[in-house]
Amino acid sequence: MDTMDAILSRRSYRGKYLPQPVPREDLKKIMEAGLAAPSGCNKQTVSLIAVDDPEMLAKLRSVIDPRKGETAPAMICVLTQRIIAYRDRCFNVQDYAAAIENMLLAIVSLGYQSCWFEGHITDTDRIGDKMARILGVPEGYELVCFLPVGRAEGEAQEPTKKAFGERAFFNAFGSEA
Repeated sequence: MDTMDAILSRRSYRGKYLPQPVPREDLKKIMEAGLAAPSGCNKQTVSLIAVDDPEMLAKLRSVIDPRKGETAPAMICVLTQRIIAYRDRCFNVQDYAAAIENMLLAIVSLGYQSCWFEGHITDTDRIGDKMARILGVPEGYELVCFLPVGRAEGEAQEPTKKAFGERAFFNAFGSEA
């Protein structure tokens, strides 16, 4: 699958997954894609943990409420460090967003599906902190997201997108695209 096909066909998959393991070779490729993402001032604030052990997956799923990606045979947990990169600026959010998008595209290109689950992981209930404790993540790192990974049992829903001309312009906002 070429890059544009992966970009244009990627969808957030929230359905059930087939009970087929994801080979470690594929998980490594996905993580390599994430770590190849750009990083503000090259501070490399992103770390990743792939989880494919059924017992560890069960422990992690026991703290994820509401349940998400519970039938996926693997998940990738995304960690960040808040490191000052330039003057008083920290680009960790941009860093992990770029890493996550790279991984989502790699996941699709390898024939798997996933979804970026962050909202309730970093919300006031701090599910990410509970997951981090289970994974033995040291202080100074924050678990901000997880990506379930597996072969989809069903089809991903295609979202309704606004027309290109409503959001993309040339030379000035609102100009003809």
